[in-house]
Amino acid sequence: MADIKPFKIAVPDAQLDRLKQKLSLAEFPDEADFSDDWHYGVPLADIKRLAARWRDGFDWRKAEAELNQLPHFITSIPVSGHGDLQIHFVHQRGSREEGSIPLLFCHGWPGSYHEATKILPLLTNPSAPGQPSFHVVAPSLPNFGFSQRAARRGFGIPQYAEVCHNLMRKLGYERYVTQGGDWGTPVTRMLGLLYPKSVAASHLNFVRVESPPKFTKAPGSSIADKLVPHTAQEEEGLERTRWFAEEGFGYNLLQSTRPLTIGYALRDSPVALLAWVYEKLRDWTDRYPWTDDEVLTWVGIYAFSTAGPDAASQIYWENKHTAQELTARTKEWIGDVPLGLSYFPRDLIVPPSSWGRTLGPVVFERRHAAGGHFAAWERPEELVGDLREMFGAGGGAEGVGREFGAI
Repeated sequence: MADIKPFKIAVPDAQLDRLKQKLSLAEFPDEADFSDDWHYGVPLADIKRLAARWRDGFDWRKAEAELNQLPHFITSIPVSGHGDLQIHFVHQRGSREEGSIPLLFCHGWPGSYHEATKILPLLTNPSAPGQPSFHVVAPSLPNFGFSQRAARRGFGIPQYAEVCHNLMRKLGYERYVTQGGDWGTPVTRMLGLLYPKSVAASHLNFVRVESPPKFTKAPGSSIADKLVPHTAQEEEGLERTRWFAEEGFGYNLLQSTRPLTIGYALRDSPVALLAWVYEKLRDWTDRYPWTDDEVLTWVGIYAFSTAGPDAASQIYWENKHTAQELTARTKEWIGDVPLGLSYFPRDLIVPPSSWGRTLGPVVFERRHAAGGHFAAWERPEELVGDLREMFGAGGGAEGVGREFGAI
């Protein structure tokens, strides 16, 4: 369509110069005996090293050129009550032009469309007979990356879902499947709730269930949870979930109650933004060996985002205060959409399988031995393997694969 236009990331030189100037003026806390203790927060030595690299050694233009190797686009998407928003997205067609499954990849915070980078070549190019091919669409959600800010209040999970659905339809995908983690979980769940005739199936790598099944709503799962002992993996998952609730949830409380307050720091101070995001990259992964340039590319997408790094916090406030009854249903049974679940042990919420089965008709399920919250980045082969199995020959969603002629 005429208003779907190619897009290139091109940060102005003046913006890069301003970033380096701010970094050169940064002030850091005095040394203390806990300065490099992760229990207190991001180590001072790490932030000083990263800030120095960002100021004097990191080549954003090189990173920008690598980011621009993907097929980027931008287009206008209507949202009820919010007008039209300019939405950035990556759209990589599968190698089987007439036999690929349209797949919407939906990111969260502090991620971006960039998380799909490693899985794109795997999803679009099957490596063996019987494996499905996918047409992958990875948008920057509004307020993230290179999409426009949603400047009116009330832009909650239903509106994010509407953006994604309208984008898929605009690309000609009246039927599609979804894959989500972090905020991508409630957004893709909302898609299945609002547009069940369009969402052929959904796969989650963040299984957001925080309490045992209730007998009144899921008697089978409730009985199973009480009678069948949890596995060692499931017990470890519950312990990880408790850690997140007790030690890792502070950012969420702040962003869901006073997003503007933290927003001033994130917008004005590159060191504040770096520390705020880097903490999550380290804490939410499973010993992933981050390089400094990986971190700075990831954080740079926030620093140079169209809406500004403060805007991404808005989703937390709106989720807590907007469309509560409707949004709560994304944590309950949605029966019209076949569901795949991949559990990674160092995610933030890792419930037992009997809890996850309360979300809908589960047709695929796997618990992995390693991996954390950013599965597409940390464990791309494993995540793609799950999708290939789910939609491939003999998989739980084989019928969906056949519907699109992918197998």
